[in-house]
Amino acid sequence: MHIKNIFGCLALCGLLAACGGGTGRWSVEQNDATTAPAAMYGTYTDSSSHHMAVLLPTTGDAAATGRAIRSSVEMSVLESGAENLNVSFFDSARGVDAVNEALNSDPDIIVGPLFANDARMVRELKSSGLPVLSFTSDATAVGNGVMTMALMPTNSVEAIIKEMQSDRVRKFIVLAPDTESGHLLAGAAHAAADVYNIPLVGAFFYTEKDTDSIKGATQLAAMNVARTAAHTRAREILSDVLTNESLTSIERSSIIRQLDKLSKHDVIGDLPYDAVLFLGTGEDTKSLASFLRYFGVGARDVKMYGTAMWDGADIASDLTLSGAKYAALPEIGEAFVNKYERVAGAKPNRLASFGYDAINMAIGMMYSDKSNAAYLLDPSGYAGTDGIVRLRPTGESERALRIMQLSGDGEIKVVKEAATDFMTPLYNIEQRHISPLDELSLQTRGVNPMNYITIPERLRGKYRSKTYGANMVAQSNAQLVDVVTILPEDDRDPIVAEDYKPVKLAPVKQTYIDSIEVEE
Repeated sequence: MHIKNIFGCLALCGLLAACGGGTGRWSVEQNDATTAPAAMYGTYTDSSSHHMAVLLPTTGDAAATGRAIRSSVEMSVLESGAENLNVSFFDSARGVDAVNEALNSDPDIIVGPLFANDARMVRELKSSGLPVLSFTSDATAVGNGVMTMALMPTNSVEAIIKEMQSDRVRKFIVLAPDTESGHLLAGAAHAAADVYNIPLVGAFFYTEKDTDSIKGATQLAAMNVARTAAHTRAREILSDVLTNESLTSIERSSIIRQLDKLSKHDVIGDLPYDAVLFLGTGEDTKSLASFLRYFGVGARDVKMYGTAMWDGADIASDLTLSGAKYAALPEIGEAFVNKYERVAGAKPNRLASFGYDAINMAIGMMYSDKSNAAYLLDPSGYAGTDGIVRLRPTGESERALRIMQLSGDGEIKVVKEAATDFMTPLYNIEQRHISPLDELSLQTRGVNPMNYITIPERLRGKYRSKTYGANMVAQSNAQLVDVVTILPEDDRDPIVAEDYKPVKLAPVKQTYIDSIEVEE
């Protein structure tokens, strides 16, 4: 085994010439006849030489991420004990020059690159039979032998919407960043909503880390203007009835009780959904949930859900998100964490563990008696440091996810473990078939205050109100919501004084969904 520029303290020499990559179409017949996922290691002893090219950023803004992956690459190669193996590293920050140098080194396989634009460049320049294990999560950058070890965003979105179905969610909305990836994730939620028969009735977008934008999106999602106006009108009607009408003692007590109840809130009216799916980072989600609560939509009103974007975020102690669930990868294997810390002097991130598995899979392919496609696209998948993973002929990956739940007191518990095999298909949508989703306005009959207060029947013809916030514009996948009449509390509630006036890793800058990949 030989590695160029690996572990500076090792004097390695005598690099062997590499054999060229195999040829063939990147498709194998896949069906439901899968077995248990294979382990990503073995005994590698054949007499022929093999060459692996590794394309990672080792200079520029993403250098730290590239070095983290490189450490796991070096670990995996040294642990494998593979004979007659030559590994060459190329700095993908150098662009097309580095890609051409990697291709000219005549590798059996390329591991990397990290970002979508680089993966597209490799796909365009390489021969059709050369396999590539990249780390992009952009489905438009893979295919034709370029595969990815990264978690596909659609896996995370579909996994949590499947959990929403288990929770008997009836209708939901999404709050997503107003970015290309945010609209793509919203499109994935729209597609999964159709698969699992949970109508998506609203999609609202905000500018990341922008408080005013986040506030505006949540105000729309909460129907705050209409529900506040309805609340004000309800108080006016009750106050007028109390002041101007002759009431029995029971009627008067009922009106006072209703006014007291309204004084404790700023809005009335039912929401046309019972769940919110947050598609942004944990930090933005905390702000979104806080504003939703301010506008009258809290954990008691709706169930809250998130994606793997929450994994590692500082949200465990956020009371506003208490009870919220999200999809996440399994914990990184303890054995790998311990070895990586000894070698790199730091804890591994997800991309480091993806890199470790990519090298194990690449070495397994080179020393296998199967064709490249048959090995890499094994429908049974492989058991890696982040749970099971398998690659699809499209180049996309499938990773099993677990479901986590926040308690609000700092504890995060596992409520559903990740699958351990692919005997039952885990996912039903593919990212390459997803269309980005634009803003989807709520469609509702609005809020009529008269449906949320009770006055004597003889006065109902005298006191009336308009409906606030009615929106009858036809929207895809939206449905009208029946207005529910809420009766006042029973006479056992105490009566209060007649005061009716109502009384708050830094990401590497890259375009498209790759910005998600290097979050630390």
